[in-house]
This record gives sequence, structure tokens and C-alpha cells, in this order.
Amino acid sequence: MSFKNFKCVPKMIFGRGSFVDLDKVLGEERNSEDDFVVFLVDDVHQDKPLAARVPVKGHDLLIYVNVDEEPSTKQVDALTEQVQAFNGKLPVSIVGLGGGSTLDLAKAVSLMLTNPGGSAMYQGWDLIKHPAIHHIGIPTISGTGAEASRTAVLCGPVRKLGLNSDHTVFDQIIMDSELIAGVERDQWFYTGMDCFIHCVESLQGTFLNEFAKAFAEKSMDLCRQVYIDDHAEKDDKLMMASYMGGMSIAYSQVGACHAISYGLGYVLGYHHGIGNCIAFDVLEDFYPQGVAEFRTMVEKHNITIPKGICKDLPDETIAKMVKVAKSMGPLWENVYGPSWEEKVTDEMLTALYRRM
Repeated sequence: MSFKNFKCVPKMIFGRGSFVDLDKVLGEERNSEDDFVVFLVDDVHQDKPLAARVPVKGHDLLIYVNVDEEPSTKQVDALTEQVQAFNGKLPVSIVGLGGGSTLDLAKAVSLMLTNPGGSAMYQGWDLIKHPAIHHIGIPTISGTGAEASRTAVLCGPVRKLGLNSDHTVFDQIIMDSELIAGVERDQWFYTGMDCFIHCVESLQGTFLNEFAKAFAEKSMDLCRQVYIDDHAEKDDKLMMASYMGGMSIAYSQVGACHAISYGLGYVLGYHHGIGNCIAFDVLEDFYPQGVAEFRTMVEKHNITIPKGICKDLPDETIAKMVKVAKSMGPLWENVYGPSWEEKVTDEMLTALYRRM
């Protein structure tokens, strides 16, 4: 019997105001005058106070990335080509500054600079052959767990699926809770619910073990303090909940909600957080206690979950979403065990989508 040997983020800085240490961290990677760093920054921060604090040197490359749509293999390949065209040598570090989508782009570009071909070739599990460029993740929204995970989730030509590998994991993360203050309310909720749902799926999955359980239980407790108790230190708590939620699925797996949400994201373009909320709201048969608690949080924060988005869609559109959801084998195995294919039918998935 062999056991999973997974990689954690080896270096992390946590604390209010810790973003100031980014320049010092990058200084350890810059060894010569012509070494350069690539900064991928969510364009929501362009012309905002945070942008002026990014420690860009004269020969670095700063790219403001747009994540209005889900990150795609096409976007990753274009960014990789932009970096390659900027300088004849490789950067010493890629810095991702933003939410989960921006962090996933940073992870993916750092991989594609050292692995041949297009990024769609590597959608799947452990297909990456060569180590990535040194890469740093700095979340400005918390919940996805992208700062902790071994995946960079991308919409590709066939489906939405991550570049899942040990090489994907960040070399360094900086968790400064000051950076998530002031996130727009709906976005704060949807992204935080991604974390809560990670924990529900992990704790009720067939892959559950004490490692995953320890992280998921604490992460869920922190989510409750943020979204039910409205704790005074909710930004710090949500940032740690996100990290621990990401760690909880490192030694387990997500489940039905994420599988179904991938179909919503790939076919209809819903962002991951809101897609999870739409899907989770119809999964009371899978996760009765979790869905009940989720609905309490929705009501407390006066959040409107879109409804009726699928009931009148053409059958062929639903079929595309069903195909994407069914392709998530490891997620369904976490729900049902090895015999999942007997239970995850087109009819079951179609009925769930039609309720959304």
C-alpha cells in the first residue's frame, strides 16, 4: 500500500501589514542586475492605492490581468508568450496578486514557462513534468484556498479542469488580512462560501481522514465565526479559513458541488464562487446540514442566489454541463466511492441542473 505524498507551501508569512515584506522576499531571488520578476495583478487594483505599493523594479514586468471571465488555457498561453517576448531569459519569480483566479493564472504561467506546449495539454492530474518558475501568491480575496492548493483551475477547449501537480504549489505565500478589507459584499460572500463548501465536501467524503478532518473542522468553525457571528477579526479568520480549507482537500477531495459547478462555469461562464453557491443550494439530498447552514448565512447577509438559470435552457446545453460534471471522476469517487459511475447518471445530473 502506498500513501499520498503531497507538497505543502514551504514558506508563508501571515499578519496584518505583511505585504511590505514582498520586496525583501523577492530580494532573495534576485541574484544579478538583469534578474527580473513578473507581477500578475488583478486589474481591479489598477490605479488603486495597492498598485502603488507593488515593489516593481525598472526591468520587471507588471501585467494587470482581467478575470471578469474564468481563467482559461488560452489566457495562460497568451500571458506565457508575453513573458517570453519580454526578455530572452526566464524570470526569477512570478507574483500573483488578487483573488483565486489571479493566483491560478500565476501558478499556471509559472508552470508553462518551463514545460513545452500549450497549457491544455496539462489539464488533469500529475501531467506536469518540469518544476515551475519560483512563484508567490498573495490573496486579496479569501475563500478559494488557491494559495494552498496544488491546482490551477482553467477552462480549456474541452472542459474546465486544473493543472494538478506538486509543481503547481506556490513556493511562498503572503497572507496579509489588510488586503481583503473592503471586498465587495457579494464577492466576499461567494468566495468565502467556496471555503465553507470545501469543508462540507471534505468532511462528508469517502476520502476523509484525520488529517483532512482536522483542517476542515477548524476551517468550518472559522467560517461560522465570520458569516454567522460577524467576529471583529473576521478578515484574519477568513484568511486562515481559506488556507485551512485548501489544506483540508489536499489529503482528501472536494465533491458533488464542485463537480456540478465546473459545468456551470465551463458552459455558462459563472465564476467559481457564485457557481458553487448556485449548485450547493440544490444539494440538500447530498449535504443536508451543510445546505441548511449555508441558507442561514445567505439570509443573514441578504445575499441573492440566482435561480431559474437552467430550467429553460436547451437540452444540448444541459448535456454539455452534464458531460463536464461527469468527467470529474475523483470528485464523484469522494462522494460515492469506487462505484460512483453506477450512481452519477445523466438523468440525475440533468434533474439537478434543471432545478438551478
